[in-house]
Amino acid sequence: MENINALRNGSQLPHPFYPLEANIVGYLANRWSVPTLLGIFAGGWVMILGTTLALVRRHNPTLPSKEKATILWFVLTGTIHLFFEGYFAYNHANMPGKQDLFGQLWKEYAFSDSRYMNSDPFVLCMETITAVCWGPLSFAVALMITYEHSLRHPLQALVSLGQIYGDILYYATSMFDLYFKGLAYCRPEAYYFWGYYFFMNFIWIVIPGILLYSSIVQSAKAFKALDHQTKSQVGYNHFKKSN
Repeated sequence: MENINALRNGSQLPHPFYPLEANIVGYLANRWSVPTLLGIFAGGWVMILGTTLALVRRHNPTLPSKEKATILWFVLTGTIHLFFEGYFAYNHANMPGKQDLFGQLWKEYAFSDSRYMNSDPFVLCMETITAVCWGPLSFAVALMITYEHSLRHPLQALVSLGQIYGDILYYATSMFDLYFKGLAYCRPEAYYFWGYYFFMNFIWIVIPGILLYSSIVQSAKAFKALDHQTKSQVGYNHFKKSN
């Protein structure tokens, strides 16, 4: 009855996000429980990654396990970027009232960062770039690893650096607002900060950092080998001419 009266009076409905005075229009509580949401989400990942692994084994059965794991990472991250984060970029204006799977998952995550509920300019721009650029390129890298394409490491480095850069900006902007403006976007419960906000984003610094380092090392080795080959060829041609 309170919600109905608020709607009739044109006033803002109460919401559970921080800061509590944030203007979040049209909020509806999730219909599904957190275990249900996470169970459906996890089940989808089992299907996607299982299908991916089967296809990789079919097209390149001799690929090392480490490379297969990297492919699974890029398929996972590409799917999240393109579809999950793309969903937010497309539906950002109506997120508080969404009741489909992705909408409810975003509302659950928003307990750790309410900027996702009010079309925050930075979050919207960052997620849009991530969905449009890093999503498709992640799938491209997965294909290049499968077929051992020479462009694998340049694109892997590009995507990984972009993910790290976006994540650092994501942390920095919210921490700036917290320490310099006193704006807390996360609820006070510790698991929202450490589980949702910190851990779920820190993954996209650690793994891309490892992959970026690997690509830099492999690229350096390739250039070193090419330089050695070029010098050897020049020396051989010089020797041949002198004789």
